[in-house]
Amino acid sequence: MQKKSASWILILGLLAGCFHDNRSPVELGNERQILHIGNASEPSDVDPHITVGVPENHIQLALFEGLVSKSSATLEVIPGVAESWQVSEDGLQYVFHLRKNARWSNGDPLVAEDFVWSWYRALLPSLGNQYAYAFFGIKNAERFNKGELTDFNLVGVRARDKYTLDVELEHPVPYFLELLDHHSMDPVHRATIEKFGAPGDRGTAWTKPENFVGNGPFVMKEWVPNKVVSVKKNPFYWDESSIKLQEIHFYPIDKSTTEERMFRAGQLHIIRQLPTDRIEHYQTHHPEVYRFYPNFTTYFYRFNTRRPPLDDVRVRQALAYAIDRQQIVERVTRGGQPPARSFIPPMHTGYQSSAAMPEDIERARELLAEAGFPEGKNFPPLTILYNTDEDHQKIALVIQQMWKKALNIQVKLENQEWKVFFASQRTGNYDIVRGSWSGDFYDPQNFLDVFRAGNGNNRTGWANAQYEALMQQATQTRVQSERFALFQEAEAILLAEAPIMPIYTYTSNALVAESVKEWHNNIMDYWSYKHVYLEPTTAPSAGKP
Repeated sequence: MQKKSASWILILGLLAGCFHDNRSPVELGNERQILHIGNASEPSDVDPHITVGVPENHIQLALFEGLVSKSSATLEVIPGVAESWQVSEDGLQYVFHLRKNARWSNGDPLVAEDFVWSWYRALLPSLGNQYAYAFFGIKNAERFNKGELTDFNLVGVRARDKYTLDVELEHPVPYFLELLDHHSMDPVHRATIEKFGAPGDRGTAWTKPENFVGNGPFVMKEWVPNKVVSVKKNPFYWDESSIKLQEIHFYPIDKSTTEERMFRAGQLHIIRQLPTDRIEHYQTHHPEVYRFYPNFTTYFYRFNTRRPPLDDVRVRQALAYAIDRQQIVERVTRGGQPPARSFIPPMHTGYQSSAAMPEDIERARELLAEAGFPEGKNFPPLTILYNTDEDHQKIALVIQQMWKKALNIQVKLENQEWKVFFASQRTGNYDIVRGSWSGDFYDPQNFLDVFRAGNGNNRTGWANAQYEALMQQATQTRVQSERFALFQEAEAILLAEAPIMPIYTYTSNALVAESVKEWHNNIMDYWSYKHVYLEPTTAPSAGKP
């Protein structure tokens, strides 16, 4: 999953206009159970079958619920729409028993056929779901998505009755239950979608607040572009009595300095990432609101291998070998991020990357010369593309300088607004582009699948037959040690071929007001709102340090 403006003056004005006394939005929110969250960029959409970004997912977690959910405290799989399930001994057959009191936000019953139709839509080739591969463990799902068969009845999902869903897999998928809470597998309301277009249409009006129907604990209330997305408690949610929050307001703020000022002013309860120059202040003076924890996410650059000279592996290697990652995390990001010379972050389940991308300026110069650009001569102009964000800009500037010093080449920098940025990647309209990948489930395959041929999130144009064979073999292997050995081989190929340049592993340096209760830190940065509530406090650091 991808991590990621609006004028902060406009947002502050909007917040101020909502209240008619001298209390801050945080103070009033504590009283009225309205949570205010900084949410990076303006969301491209909230349709769970077409988005790929983290800011969108933060909102989708409030609006939709899959067959299962996760505990934000432990990340264990817990029941969602399905109250129970059974798995066959061979790991190929799953039977899900849906809650009879599950409802859509308009009051319609939520039944097994809703999942069948939703997964049909998610797999439609015409929809262009970049996460369609998440379904490929299901029998015939990949063939349907690739147009090799057109009868969805042959795909391994069917409604046995109103409240029983049967799923048949092609091969055992050890993380299948974890996958089921991913937004791409969320149910969507068929009648609402078909009212505003065909199932395979993107960007229709069904997600507008006045049209929206979902099944999560909250429902759309308001969407003011570049200002706020507000959701309110869903009275038809099956576990409505457990929901204490009345509303959540998500603000698209792509400047961490602006978010921090708004937190300090009592405008926000939560911000995800502190400006680097404010981390030490909060560590020292306000540890009660400061949250630091590791994150299962890699920050990297993609190289467009369809464009010369990046179609030459030697050029890609030269660029990747010529940066100093330790310098980047110590002097630029300064948030405790470990430098990353492999793609998969360290895992406590036993997978530790054995391959590592070299840092070797002399070898980088040799490779560039071998590719026809000795001492950088005649190297064509390239551009680093990143979404509008001051931290991305700082990193790009440092890498630009490193490449100039080490390789004597010039690259340009370009920033784009979030929606345009993603469109540029999707169409291949870039040379080098900032990327990040957050684990959707805790398994190396989630990272390595991204760069398989035809994967909607690959976007580099790179493909490798040996890599494909190893990944295919791994999907059919049940013994974890054997799977991990295959992943090690595949990751070594990925790093050697260098369609990407890993830079660092994310950490979270967040601020959470003391009034926010049951908000848990976790390595997946998984946000759950079901049990969160606000408790008024008179402590000066509660949103206003």
